[in-house]
Amino acid sequence: MAADVPSGLLAVQVCFADVGSIWQRDVQLPAGATAAAAIEASGFRAAYPNVDPAVLGVGIYGKAVPLTTLLQPNDRVEIYRALRFDPKDSRRRRADHRKRQLRQQRGG
Repeated sequence: MAADVPSGLLAVQVCFADVGSIWQRDVQLPAGATAAAAIEASGFRAAYPNVDPAVLGVGIYGKAVPLTTLLQPNDRVEIYRALRFDPKDSRRRRADHRKRQLRQQRGG
């Protein structure tokens, strides 16, 4: 992020982990700006017109927050993407796979 930020402005980063790439932009906003304002200023909607942060959710450093959250200097606004698999189902499949492997190793 930019080291020299004019007085009264705060520097934040907006990022989105797309499949196979990371999109990120540094923006400067007036004090009192929200996560929604950062997303708008970043040009995210033009880059990803079919991705709606209001539906998928956003966070700041891994903690989900509403779009109305007031930003602090150097915050990283993260736009989440839809999960491909339900995490519970994935854990269940991995556990079943491990059980089958153990049974095969034991000759059962």
